Amino acid sequence: MSSKNKTQVIIAGKIYTLSGYESEEYLQRVAAYLNGKISEFKNVEGYSRLSPEMRGIMLNLNTADDYFKMKKKIEELEQELTARDKELYDFKHELITAQIKLENAEKDVRTLEEKNVQLQKENIQLEAQLKNQNKR
Repeated sequence: MSSKNKTQVIIAGKIYTLSGYESEEYLQRVAAYLNGKISEFKNVEGYSRLSPEMRGIMLNLNTADDYFKMKKKIEELEQELTARDKELYDFKHELITAQIKLENAEKDVRTLEEKNVQLQKENIQLEAQLKNQNKR
């Protein structure tokens, strides 16, 4: 198991010490994400007049909204990946079927070529016999 990491981050201008099993880089990215959300809200008219509690709720709601949108997007991408995997499986199946048909057709061609050679030999023999009979 990984050791716990501690790192200091700045969120909304205040320093916080975060600890967790994630890397320091990850914890800094989380703080940067929150700072980005806070910056977004600071540009929204009326946000600064809200109580600190209401601003926190707005931040939490917006973060949860981002989470559920990303979760939905991941589910859609997973469904698309599953569909593409099935399509790829179907293509592979079609390819194998086509390869088997091709191998069978090539085998049939070889068999017909061998039969053709045999028939040509028989034809030559029959022509020779016919010539011999005509000479008599």
